[in-house]
Amino acid sequence: MAQPYELPDFYVPYPARINPNLEGARAHSKTWAYEFDMIDRPQQGKAIWDEHDFDSHDYALLCAYTHPDATGPALDLVTDWYVWVFYFDDHFLELYKKTRDIPAAKAYLDRLPAFMPTNGEITETPENPVERGLADLWTRTVPSMSPGWRQRFRQTTEALLAESLWELANISTGRLPNPIEYVEMRRKVGGAPWSANLVEYAANAEVPVEIAGTRPMQVLSDTFSDAVHLRNDLFSYQREVEQEGELNNGVLVVERFLDCGVQQAAGLVNDILTSRLHQFENTAVTEVPRLFEEHQVDLPGRLAVLNYVKGLQDRQSGGHEWHLRSSRYMNNGGTAALGGPTGLGTSAARIMTSLVASAPYRIRSHSFVLFQAVGASVLPPIYMPYAAKCSPHLAVARDAVLEWGARMGISDGTIWDPRMLEQFDLALCAAGIHPDASADDLALSSQWLAWGTYADDYYPAVFGPRRDLAAAKTTNARLSQFMPVEDAATPAPVTPLERSLADLWSRTAGRMHTADRRLFRQTVDTMTDSWLWELANLAQNRIPDPVDYIEMRRRTFGSDLTMSLCRIGHGNRIPAEVYRSRPIQALENAAADYACLLNDVFSYQKEIQYDGDFHNGVRVVENFLACDKNRALEVVNELMTARMRQFEQLVADDLPALCTDFGLDDDVRRAVTGYAEELQNWMSGILVWHQGCHRYEQSALPHRRPRPATGLGTSAFRIHRKVGAA
Repeated sequence: MAQPYELPDFYVPYPARINPNLEGARAHSKTWAYEFDMIDRPQQGKAIWDEHDFDSHDYALLCAYTHPDATGPALDLVTDWYVWVFYFDDHFLELYKKTRDIPAAKAYLDRLPAFMPTNGEITETPENPVERGLADLWTRTVPSMSPGWRQRFRQTTEALLAESLWELANISTGRLPNPIEYVEMRRKVGGAPWSANLVEYAANAEVPVEIAGTRPMQVLSDTFSDAVHLRNDLFSYQREVEQEGELNNGVLVVERFLDCGVQQAAGLVNDILTSRLHQFENTAVTEVPRLFEEHQVDLPGRLAVLNYVKGLQDRQSGGHEWHLRSSRYMNNGGTAALGGPTGLGTSAARIMTSLVASAPYRIRSHSFVLFQAVGASVLPPIYMPYAAKCSPHLAVARDAVLEWGARMGISDGTIWDPRMLEQFDLALCAAGIHPDASADDLALSSQWLAWGTYADDYYPAVFGPRRDLAAAKTTNARLSQFMPVEDAATPAPVTPLERSLADLWSRTAGRMHTADRRLFRQTVDTMTDSWLWELANLAQNRIPDPVDYIEMRRRTFGSDLTMSLCRIGHGNRIPAEVYRSRPIQALENAAADYACLLNDVFSYQKEIQYDGDFHNGVRVVENFLACDKNRALEVVNELMTARMRQFEQLVADDLPALCTDFGLDDDVRRAVTGYAEELQNWMSGILVWHQGCHRYEQSALPHRRPRPATGLGTSAFRIHRKVGAA
């Protein structure tokens, strides 16, 4: 069968090496697979693997390439894990994906966590090869790892198992995911975060618990995962899409979303893969060293992290070599070497080619010219299926926010003047987001929006010209002190930024329980910390990677803060596990992305031409696709529309199923529905605000008096994140 496209020139900057214990791992894994009935043992009448399948897939070769420095016993165990995970994938395909038997698939997946206890012994009796293999592997692995690692590994294993239902649901309904959703979900279901945990085991490089949950370590795992999955998509398109009827493949997603040819789609997927690897490198070089200092990681911990980074790089390069040779994938019969040598250990010969091929995008990403005259944009038709509402207390809130701004000093002319505060009309945004709020609550909500927008303008104006990350971090630490969780003394505020936050906190947090107050402060801290990411990018003059931009935009946008306020409004009626479920998280992310990109469409001229900033989705797409502004606007609008349609689908299909799966009573069901309606108000209110305020109109922009590197007004759309405690 002819290949549907030519494989692109991959970015593979590190040479692949092979573990000398390969043959031992081959013999061991084959014996293990036979012992656990994975070879020549049909399941429920379905053939999964025969001996030829097992030998030709050569999972030992994969692990020997991806873990070149592992000891013999460690390589044996890791290879068994990979045999198990690929067997699970094919077992699930034959028994559930092909039959579309969702109830049976749920029952099957619900049993598997019982074989991964973080403490104690396994008490459940395994009933099939997947369960028996998992029980054996878990018992052999966890004794040598810390409790923190066990918990992380269980979570990533559960994610790749449970999210298989997302794939199955898409296949059953014929639904193709949008690109943002696909990357987000593929990361969970594809298993690469799970692979990253195994790198810690194989390299004897467990990440210290005090930094395991930080942004740099998460970005290393996420970029590694995305690159692994997108690489696999490029090699597996023919088998998955053409032979198995699979829909969850990145090449197919891009092909359908952009309505382009499959060869072009493959090239774009490879560009995303390359961009993710560039992000990995940038994080390792610029963020990890600072992380060591901030958390005072000791020398053994630092060496463990460096070995972990090296292990992830080995996993990338080794995985690529295996894909070039395994019969499981599209590679011209295992001979695809992209024009270079084919022998073991010769991947280094392709490094220069891959560096040259990826150089234009890397150069573009660091070549932003400040204050370019881009002119006003012709806005595309914006899809909004929900009717906007408006509070009857809008006029009162407008007067209140102007009086409050003057009293707090945020309109003293340093960052904003009274005219700007009036033109921004933040009460209009609050009135759409919280149409049913009382007059007092709407005023408070409007003031939270004003504080957030002012703070977002403050950071690039004060710290941007000097690229002063240290001073910005000090400011963040002080701001946290004005949000005490318990009754505690706070320092005297010395700036309008501090004074206004202290005022808002005292009027808002008093109504909250301690746990809600702690969560609320955490969301504010998450938002202010994300502004340091923007400052760091400005210091490097580095336009962000598209995936990192979308995910960080939610933080700079303050979506965590907004969602926590909405949740607090429902008290404890909605269980925490419901909020953690895939449908709710997908709902929140879809809403946040729609609002983020909406603001980017409206604020493009202000941010690029008057603020000298590049943290704008339209600019990120321009840079990634090497296209003009108009084409980038089209793509961003298509992404907005796709996220909104996903939101509608989640409300119509997934939320009712979620309520049924959790056995929620009528009161809780109404609360879940009410939460979705609040998000609808949130999005429609933000659109009305963008259309009605004067923050982005070309006639109002000269009033901003552009100054080099000041970045005034970056990302005002995030205002709605600070919606206040209405």
